[in-house]
Amino acid sequence: MNVQRWMSAKFFVFFMTWGIFLPYWTGWLINVKQVSITEASLIMSAGLVIRGISTLFIFPYASDKWSSRTLLRIMALGSFAALLSYILATSFSALLLVTLMLHLFYPALMPALDSAAGLLAQHKLLPNYGKSRSWGSIGFVIAGMTLTLFTASLGETAIFWALLLTTLLFTVLTLAPAPDVLTAKPAPRLAAHGMKALLRNKNFLLVLAIVILLQAAHAVYYNYGYIFLQHIDAPASAIGIIINIAVIAEIIFFSVADRLLRTTSIGSLLAIAALGSTVRWLLIFISPTLVVFCIAQTLHAFSFALGHYAFMKFLINEVPQAAISKAQGIYSALALSWSTALLTMLGGYLYEIEPRYAFLGMISCTIPSMLLAFIYRQKTKSLATN
Repeated sequence: MNVQRWMSAKFFVFFMTWGIFLPYWTGWLINVKQVSITEASLIMSAGLVIRGISTLFIFPYASDKWSSRTLLRIMALGSFAALLSYILATSFSALLLVTLMLHLFYPALMPALDSAAGLLAQHKLLPNYGKSRSWGSIGFVIAGMTLTLFTASLGETAIFWALLLTTLLFTVLTLAPAPDVLTAKPAPRLAAHGMKALLRNKNFLLVLAIVILLQAAHAVYYNYGYIFLQHIDAPASAIGIIINIAVIAEIIFFSVADRLLRTTSIGSLLAIAALGSTVRWLLIFISPTLVVFCIAQTLHAFSFALGHYAFMKFLINEVPQAAISKAQGIYSALALSWSTALLTMLGGYLYEIEPRYAFLGMISCTIPSMLLAFIYRQKTKSLATN
């Protein structure tokens, strides 16, 4: 089995679904299900809270009991079943309930995939994480670009059916054979000590704080970027292309990251990511025009991709094998869920006052993350010289 190709295929198809869900789902709720911006913010924020519970508690617990292959299958099947439930959901309460159910399963696929990749890398079976992860970004772009064509001709109902079909495809892929390392159940002794090892690792806690702030700063872009582009009169047929400028930048980054950044310190990577993120949101605030938004999209390579890459580099190099799934669960819960939920609520409040204020609000996360990154860089540099 070609493990690099196996991992690339899983990333590719999962991020096809993510390329539909992340930029378009809030807009689908508002425009197709006819909920208000405030109601959509509440629904998505509540979903993020459940996502945090799932990835912080349910996913790590399940990873102690089942193999990575089994986890991927369960999460995929649960996601598909939850999406089917949206067909009958029409009221605010029904949409909220179905969203909570979806977030028990669907977002946990991301840490499950990254945990699998980290495990394969530690066993020297995945020589190039960045290469496989870049295929995820390619899937994200292809889904978004293709969806634009369908929404232009069929309307925004195409968003739901595209997500349902791509999730079904991913579910089918999880039924295929997997590398032997991913079919083995975790050793009970190792699993029991995973969380303790993390909580004793002060460097992990500092890096975690940095990436929490970095990822939370994307809340406004993820949830309101689609309707913001409508607000600044972007052509409907071009929105998918504009959104995917960010992912194209991400693809380019991941394709060269392992080669160019192999010797760059994690602290330096995190500091550069925070700087790029700060510049990105300031640009949109200062000049909320289509041209500037497109330019700012290229900084996704720094604000998201570089920050995520730095965390994965820390995970592979510094975190014990027994703690990988725990670390991914904590990262997904705190950086990609709860902090994002909080910033989504804040962003929704600012967006209703003035859309560009919502983007300015995100530097309340990026500037502290930059300061912490410099502290971590100096700390690790001092240890290296002693």
